[in-house]
Amino acid sequence: MDTCSIHFVFKSSKNKQTYTDSHKKDFELLVSESKKGLKYRYKEPTQEVIERMEKELKVIKQLNFCAYFLINWDMVQHARSQGSYYVGRGSGANSMIAYLLRITDVDPIELDLYFERFINPSRNSPPDFDIDFASRDRNNITKYLFDKYGWDHAALVGTYITFQYRSMIREIGKVFGLPSQEIEKLQKTKDVKELDEIGLLVLKYSKLIHVFPSHLSVHSSGIIISEEPISTYTATIMPPKGFPTIHFSMLEAEDIGFAKFDVLGQRGLSKIEDAIKIVENNAGKKIDIHDLERFKKDKKVQDLLKKGKTIGCFYVESPAMRMLLTKLEADDYLRLVAASSIIRPGVAKSGMMREYILRYRQPQRREAARKEMPQLYDLLKETYGVMVYQEDVIKVAHYFAGLSLAEADVLRRGMSWKFKQRNEFGKVKDKFFYNCKQREYPYHIVKRVWEQIESFANYAFSKGHSASYAVESYQALFLKAYYPLEYLVATLNNGGGFYRKELYVHEARMHGAKIEVPCINHSDSITSLHGHIIYLGLSLIHQLETTVVKSILLDRYENGLFQDLRDFMKRINISLEQLTILIRIDAFRFTGKNKKELLWDAHFILKKDKKTKPLQTLFNEKPKEFKLPELYSDPLETAYDELELIGFSSSISPFKLLSEMPETQLVSKDLVHMINKQVEIVGYLVHIKRTLASGDKTMSFGVFVDLEGDWIDTVHFPYILKKYPFRGPGCYSIKGKVVEEFGFVSIEVSELNRLANINLEEPSTRLRKKITPGN
Repeated sequence: MDTCSIHFVFKSSKNKQTYTDSHKKDFELLVSESKKGLKYRYKEPTQEVIERMEKELKVIKQLNFCAYFLINWDMVQHARSQGSYYVGRGSGANSMIAYLLRITDVDPIELDLYFERFINPSRNSPPDFDIDFASRDRNNITKYLFDKYGWDHAALVGTYITFQYRSMIREIGKVFGLPSQEIEKLQKTKDVKELDEIGLLVLKYSKLIHVFPSHLSVHSSGIIISEEPISTYTATIMPPKGFPTIHFSMLEAEDIGFAKFDVLGQRGLSKIEDAIKIVENNAGKKIDIHDLERFKKDKKVQDLLKKGKTIGCFYVESPAMRMLLTKLEADDYLRLVAASSIIRPGVAKSGMMREYILRYRQPQRREAARKEMPQLYDLLKETYGVMVYQEDVIKVAHYFAGLSLAEADVLRRGMSWKFKQRNEFGKVKDKFFYNCKQREYPYHIVKRVWEQIESFANYAFSKGHSASYAVESYQALFLKAYYPLEYLVATLNNGGGFYRKELYVHEARMHGAKIEVPCINHSDSITSLHGHIIYLGLSLIHQLETTVVKSILLDRYENGLFQDLRDFMKRINISLEQLTILIRIDAFRFTGKNKKELLWDAHFILKKDKKTKPLQTLFNEKPKEFKLPELYSDPLETAYDELELIGFSSSISPFKLLSEMPETQLVSKDLVHMINKQVEIVGYLVHIKRTLASGDKTMSFGVFVDLEGDWIDTVHFPYILKKYPFRGPGCYSIKGKVVEEFGFVSIEVSELNRLANINLEEPSTRLRKKITPGN
C-alpha cells in the first residue's frame, strides 16, 4: 500500500482531443463543413453572418473544442442518414456553427443570441449540446457513439440516488419494529412533543441519513468520450441499459474536465418521425421537416397558433399554453419563443407572465415601465422590460447591477437545479444589492428585480432553449395544419400527449376521420390510417395478450383475411377468455353477426375446451350451424364494452349515455356573445389542473368538450371547488359567469354537477328510446 498513489489533474480537458488525427485537420474540416452549411442555411449570407461564423470558429479553435463540435456533427449526420429526427436544444442553440452544422435549427442572428452564453474564455464550465432524438432511436444513436469511439473510451455518466427523509422514516421505523400505522403517523408528525423515545430516535436518525448516497444509477442522457481509456479515471458498472457507466456524476465529470454529450429520447419527435412516414405512405409526399423558414411563414400554421388550436402539438397543447397563445395573438416565431419561456413556473410565479401579456396588449403600460426604470427597460426592450430568459438575468446582473460576466454567469448557473446544493445563487446577492445602491437605484425596484431573479431558480430557460422548443412546435404545427389525420394517428401510436388518448381520437373525428374500433381483418397492432378511416390498433385493447395480437397478424399476412369466426378459430391458437374480449370489442363485425350470436357460437364450438386447437387439415369440414332466435342487444352494451376494453366509447357520444339531458343547448361558440352573463352549459370533462391560490387554498381550471366537440375552459375558485368538487370522468352541468380576457373566453363556475348515465342494470333500460351510434 505504501507504494501506491493516486493523482488527479482537475479541470484540464480529458475529452477526446481530435476527431480526425490532428488538431489542424479538425479545424480545416470544421471550416469546410461550416461553409457548406452557409449554402444550406442562407441563400445570400450577409457580412454579419460571415463575421459571426469567423468569430465563433476562432474561439472554438482557441479553446480546443473542434473535436467536440465535430463529434456532435457526425452524430446528427448519422441520425439523418438513418431517417432519425432530432432537435438540438439548450444553450448550444446560441452557436452559429452549430446551426451551420445542422446540430440545431435555431438561427442565432435572427434571435440575437450571443455565442458567449455557450462558450467563452472566461466561462469555467464546459459546454454541452442537448440533442433530442425519437425515443426509439436513442439507443441506436448511443450505440453508434460507443462503436465508433470505442467501448473502452466511452461511458454513460452516473448519478447518485440519495436517501430521502420520509422514506428513511419508513425504513428506520421498520428496523425499530414499528407497525405501518405508527410509521405513517411519524411521517405526518408536526409536534415532536407528542412522540415517545423510539419515535424521536427514528426522526433523529432519518434526519442524519437524509441526502446520504444510497446507490449508483445512470444519468438521464450524459455520455463522455475520453482520450485515455475510461479506466484511467474510474471503474465502470454495466446497468440494464447495456452501456458501461462511470462511478461519478456530471458534477464530478465537469470538475475532472469532461464535456458530456447529451443524447435524449423524446416522444414528440417520435410523433413527427412517424407522421412523416405515414404522409409518405398515404399521400406520397416527402417533407423536409427542417425547412423551418417555410413553416414560420405559413398562414395555416400562424392561424393555428393565434387561435390556440394546437391539440397534439409539442409543448403548445396544454390549456395554459392555449390560453397564453390566444392572449398574445402569437402568430409569429418571436412570440412563440417568448411564450415557450414565460409559461415556465418561475416566470409565472413571479407575476411576470401576466405583466408580459399586459405590456404586450397595452402600449401605455410599456411606456410607464420604461419611464419608471429606463436603464432596465432598454436592456429588455424585446420583452417589454420583463425578464423572460436566463440571458436576461445575465444582462441585468452585468449591465444593470455592474457584476462581472463571470459573476453574472454564477447567477445563471445558480438558476439550474443541478447546482442548487452548491449555493452558487447566494454568492453574489450581497454584491448585487451593494452595486445597485452605489448606482443610486430605488431600493424597492432593486428588491423587485432580485425577487424576479430568485423566482427563476430551477425553472428558467435560456433563449436558445426556448427557440429550440419553438422549432419542434412549428414542425408539429405544420404537420397538424396540412396532415392532421396522419399526425394524430402518429400521436396515438406514441402514447398520446398532454391529454388522454380518447381526446386525440375525438380531435381526429373533428378533422373528418371515421373512427373504427379494432378489427381482426383491418387493424394492425398500432392504429392505422386508410384514407380518412382510422382503425384503432389491436394493442389498445386492455387485457388482450401481445402473443395473441402477434399470432393474428402473422397468420393474416401469410394466409389472408379471416372469413368468419369459425375460420378464425381454426387458424389461431386462442383461449376462450381472449376470444371473448375480441368479440366484445366487435372485432368480428365484418361477419354480420351480433356479439351475442358470436359468443354463443364460440362457446358451442369449444364446448368444454378452454382453448382452440388449430389443425392443418386437407379438407375444411364445417361444424354444424344452428339458426338462432333473434338475440336482444342494446347499443348501450357496445358503449360500455368499449369503455371497459379501450377506455372510451368510440361509437356513441358520451352525451347520449346520459339518463337525462339538461334542456340547455348552449355550445362553446355561443359564449363569445354572452360575456358577463350567467349561463348553463353541458360539457364532457377532459382535464383538471389544480393550483394553489392565496392562503394556500386549492383552486382548479377545467377543460371540457361541448355538444359539438369544441373546448370549454372553466375556472373554479376555492370556495366553489369545495362546494362543487369534480366527481370523476363524465358529463357535467356547468353554471357560471362568462368572462373574457384578451380574446380568451372562459366560465367562472358557480355550480358544477355531474350528470348521471343510463344504467344497463335497470329494468327500464329496454323501454327507453332507442339509442343510435354516432356523435
